Amino acid sequence: MSSPRWDIVVVGGGPAGIAAAVRAAETGASVLLVDDNPSLGGQIWRGAEDNSSLRVARSWRERLKRSPAQVLRGFRIFDQPVPGVLLAESAESVREIPHSRLIICTGGRECFLPFPGWTLPNVMGAGGLEAMVKSGVPVAGKSVVVAGTGPLLLPVAAYLRKRGARVRLIAEQASRAAMLRFATAFASQPQKGVQAIGLMWQLVGVPYRLGCWPVEAKGAGKVRAVVLQQGGRRFEVECDYLACGFHLVPNTELAALLGCELRDGAVWVDDAQQTSVPNVYCAGEPTGIGGVDLALVEGQIAALAATDKPREAQQLHQLRARHRAFAAALQRAFALREELRKLPCPDTLLCRCEDVTFHRVAKCQSWREAKLHTRCGMGPCQGRVCGAAVEFLLRWNIESVRPPLFEVRVESIAIELTVGPTPQVSQGAEG
Repeated sequence: MSSPRWDIVVVGGGPAGIAAAVRAAETGASVLLVDDNPSLGGQIWRGAEDNSSLRVARSWRERLKRSPAQVLRGFRIFDQPVPGVLLAESAESVREIPHSRLIICTGGRECFLPFPGWTLPNVMGAGGLEAMVKSGVPVAGKSVVVAGTGPLLLPVAAYLRKRGARVRLIAEQASRAAMLRFATAFASQPQKGVQAIGLMWQLVGVPYRLGCWPVEAKGAGKVRAVVLQQGGRRFEVECDYLACGFHLVPNTELAALLGCELRDGAVWVDDAQQTSVPNVYCAGEPTGIGGVDLALVEGQIAALAATDKPREAQQLHQLRARHRAFAAALQRAFALREELRKLPCPDTLLCRCEDVTFHRVAKCQSWREAKLHTRCGMGPCQGRVCGAAVEFLLRWNIESVRPPLFEVRVESIAIELTVGPTPQVSQGAEG
């Protein structure tokens, strides 16, 4: 179960994590990259197909292979029993991971807002449907509506269309005025503008409605149609799949468990990407949704700072500032509109893990009270779906994060309870 003490442990194998692991290992530090998936890249690089994304992903993956960094795939961090030691579980075993410094790159996840019918089969996240198709689910000839908000909608729609789906409509809740203001941000990021134009070209003929959002999914056994609202008008579109996501939210659970300060739903970091906890750094989406380019820069800065290379890290600050400015414009453009707070009906399921309706949760005064009285957030997802929805719908703070961060086996919890002080062991390689 135990392993050598690593100079640097990086949690998360997306762009930020790969960049952090590479730059840290290239300084001569002993580095372990831990990811819960069988392959690295995160959702953004997993199965990347467009030329620009593929080139960047391939370049960093090759650089990781050439580096002395070790990779541990298929392991999910679920607790820190004592400072400087993480516990990770795979399908077969539990691993104790001692370290001197930690870089958290746990990425983000789709935000789901409940509305009548959102739990019907074939209603799923936009990124979720894309991932399923990449895994082999056929969509050729199927009618798909892509709805919600955020820059993910266009590439998902383009990918599904490339795979033979009939994309009936793209519904973006952001207003036309907000999108026009966002267009000016491309002046500082022309390559992103080129990418956006390329996506729009791939989607020629697909209606793209602004100020439009889903209010109900209809069907018996599975979705057959979605009701959308645009201004004062409601209309219905038949579909076999509804791919719906309301932008992304940071995965902050591990950082919160370690005691890192959170601000506005993201991990606070200083100029060196260091959190409020000494020797714990954070990069990428947990510090705020900003996209792959910002994640790559932040991962490198965190690695250089964590390996005591402040001058090299400072050389990347200006590039980070440019990407952060674009990320801020993105957040303003795709901010959720007030009308979406009225999406759920009283009997709409809010917590689908525990079958808790919106009405039952809304009667409570806080997240803690809702958990105590309704078990909202106590199911397998541990509040990762309903928690983000509650934050928006009821303006609550989701404050309680406790181990284990994920469902684990009973024997893993038993091991957790027996872990003593951090073992003093020599460095070594881990596959």
